[in-house]
Amino acid sequence: MIPKFRIVPVAMAASMTLFAASAPAATEEDDWSDGPMASRCSGLPDHAALKSALLAARNQMNGGFNLDMWAAVVNRDGVVCAVAFTGSDRGQQWPGSRVIAAQKANTANSFSLPALALSTANLYSAVQPGGSLYGLQHSNPVDTRTAYRGPATDFGQSNDPMVGHRIGGVNVFGGGLALYNNVHVLLGAVGVSGDSSCADHNIAWRTRTNLGLDHVPAGVSGDAHRPDNIVYDITPAAGLQEGVSAGGWGHPQCSASAKTIAAGLPVTHP
Repeated sequence: MIPKFRIVPVAMAASMTLFAASAPAATEEDDWSDGPMASRCSGLPDHAALKSALLAARNQMNGGFNLDMWAAVVNRDGVVCAVAFTGSDRGQQWPGSRVIAAQKANTANSFSLPALALSTANLYSAVQPGGSLYGLQHSNPVDTRTAYRGPATDFGQSNDPMVGHRIGGVNVFGGGLALYNNVHVLLGAVGVSGDSSCADHNIAWRTRTNLGLDHVPAGVSGDAHRPDNIVYDITPAAGLQEGVSAGGWGHPQCSASAKTIAAGLPVTHP
């Protein structure tokens, strides 16, 4: 049997080729479709301000390994507004901490409210088996498309490829803090990563203080002057590697110096 072939006129084939070449390429959803970038990040630090605040915080004693750091800021909708690092180039910090910093920012923003702040450090015990928020760490996964997009040469720069997109993710150890302005409006959050989780918290705290976005209304720490501070109240318990947090919001102790430093962090502004 002789196969039949479909004959396409040359003129038609040429027009089809021209249409294919001129058709716009498919684009990803624009996370800024609900407003321009400047307005969506209003009141939050830009890249230069974040880098300056982070560098000043990193250069103090923080109870860790004295490592360079990543930081990220998200707005109230979870869109990344700025990413920065403290080293001489992007390879001077743990590469994996770039996304973790953004994940911490997303977490602190996602689980803080205008009247109650929760730091990522406050979530550690609550998400353990039997904790009041068990399973939370498996919700809201990181958007890997946002996390790993773009040229690495832009990581940590003003045009970091994460900027303008929602990163997602939930992180349950120290380094993420909600950001409140001087009229107590919750604007978003900052996340810091690159050292021990306890040092990350201390550096994030000082970064927030340097930014002047520490008008925290209330929290679960039990310290009225540092409402969302890290809590060190986990005690050993038989059969439980993590131990038990007396208040339910405890975080493991990384070092004695980090604990001492946390107790003396700058007070927040009510």
